[in-house]
Amino acid sequence: MDIKETFRFVAPNVRDAAVKAAAQLRQLGIRHALAGGLAVGSHGYIRATTDVDFLVGEEAFEHHGPLVTFKPGVPIEVDGIRIDYLSPITLGKQMEETLNHPPTSEGIAIIPIEDLIYMKLVAKRRRDQVDVIELVKAGINVNHVRRYLEQYAADLLPLFDELVDEALAD
Repeated sequence: MDIKETFRFVAPNVRDAAVKAAAQLRQLGIRHALAGGLAVGSHGYIRATTDVDFLVGEEAFEHHGPLVTFKPGVPIEVDGIRIDYLSPITLGKQMEETLNHPPTSEGIAIIPIEDLIYMKLVAKRRRDQVDVIELVKAGINVNHVRRYLEQYAADLLPLFDELVDEALAD
């Protein structure tokens, strides 16, 4: 996992937005890990992206009865680049564990490949499926991902296997 090449490829304002947003989240004491296209790139499939995605802990949000808002200071845009957030509550308890000890590259916490693939499979969008295919082609450890899915989301194994087969057929 290495974000350097991805940062060389993406637009400088996207790179800067990721770095500034991560710094702000750290300053606010919010657990976070880079997700989305930048995380995909750090795991071996570099592609263009126009936003920055983070998985964040519940401490990023404030609850007001049925209304949920961001904690003051959580950036939603940096120099015109949108910052999107995902909550581990909708994704499973294993994502909370990831936020407690995320791996880092260049000082930025990045979601591990197993969690990233899981999130891409849950989304079920073709763009996310293509990311999985390209990550397999880039050489991710398919067996590690398969064991993770067996433990946390066995129902996603058929889709994962289908995408692995598609990647290997290319």
